This record gives sequence, C-alpha cells and structure tokens, in this order.
Amino acid sequence: MKSNIKIFCIGLNKTGTTSIHIALQILGFNSVHHRESSGKSIKAIIKNNYDNNLDILKGIENYDAFSDWSHPSTNFLFKEFDKQYPNSKFILNTRDVNAWMNSREKHLKRTPNLKKLQKQNPNNKWLKMDRAVWQEEFEDHHKAVREYFADRPNDLLEYDITKGDAWEKLCGFLNKDIPEAEFPSANVASNQSRKLKISGKVKRIMKRFLQLGN
Repeated sequence: MKSNIKIFCIGLNKTGTTSIHIALQILGFNSVHHRESSGKSIKAIIKNNYDNNLDILKGIENYDAFSDWSHPSTNFLFKEFDKQYPNSKFILNTRDVNAWMNSREKHLKRTPNLKKLQKQNPNNKWLKMDRAVWQEEFEDHHKAVREYFADRPNDLLEYDITKGDAWEKLCGFLNKDIPEAEFPSANVASNQSRKLKISGKVKRIMKRFLQLGN
C-alpha cells in the first residue's frame, strides 16, 4: 500500500471531467486528464499496470489527481485505487443519464475513423452506438460506487456540474479555500442541453493561478 494520498475522479466520461481537472489544477493539485505530459494515454497505462500486476499508477505516480482514466472494461478499478492508495479522495462526477447518453452519442458521431476504432476494439462498449448498453453501464457503475463507499461518506463526493456544483462543494470536500477564479466549464452540456466551452477569461485565470503556484 502507498502512503501518499491521491484524488480520483471515478465518474464516467462526458460528466465534467475536463472542468474538474482544470479546477483541481487551479486549487494547486498536479492533475492529469486523459493523457500524461508526454502524450501517453493514462487509460492504457493504468490498464497495463493492472493486467501485469504492477502498481496501479506505475509511471504516473507523480500526479496528485486523475480523471478520464477509464473505459467500460476498467470502470471497476476504483477499488484498486482505494486498495493501493488508502485514505485517498474519490469524486463520483455524474449527471442526468439521458443528457449523458446524448453527449456520448454526439461525441461518437464526430469521432474520426470510428469504424477503424470499432474494428480494433470490438469489445469496447464506448465505441458502439447502443444507448441501452450505455445506460446499463452508467447505472451499474453508480450502484457499485455507492455501495462500495456506503459507510465512508467522507471519502466520496458525488458531484454534478450540470446542477451547479462548483467551488464550495469541491473545496469543502478537499479542505481547500475557495479561489477567486470562476469555476471552469469545459465540454459540459447543461441539463437544458446547452453547450458550454472554456472561455478565454477562464483560461487566463487558470494560467494566472498556476503561475502563482510555481
């Protein structure tokens, strides 16, 4: 078991992972989202570590927080994170299931080389347009997470950006002061299906806070 405490976003993709990643950076955490600094997929790194019985974060241990690290076959690995990194914090980033499926569908439709990816990854449910399968994945994962942390309310935060969850809830969970920066909104559709983008203002604020932390 490791002694250093980590922050794991264990919700599925298209649930505000980018926004939370940027927020964690503003709060001073060394956060990684989807790809580490050299461009390698953290999904592949984590899966390879688990498959080969290695430390689950081998090669990316320098990061404090992790988001967009799973695909359907590895969603369960939040339990391994908890086992190897006790006393860590877990964020179940979530949203309305129908809005989530709509967002997934839009993302898939604009994915380049989709047929090639489907052929290369025949068992990846994320790459197949099947809302029934997606909904089952969503509901099963949420149920598994909630049951696992049922007796540990201080270790798990359910967090829904589309319902207005922002600094107060996140900082309270992580015992951090609320920053002056606006809460970042990136790649998240609201519950009215309104698309939000990272504004230039948020980018500038994030850059300023990161510079102050150096």
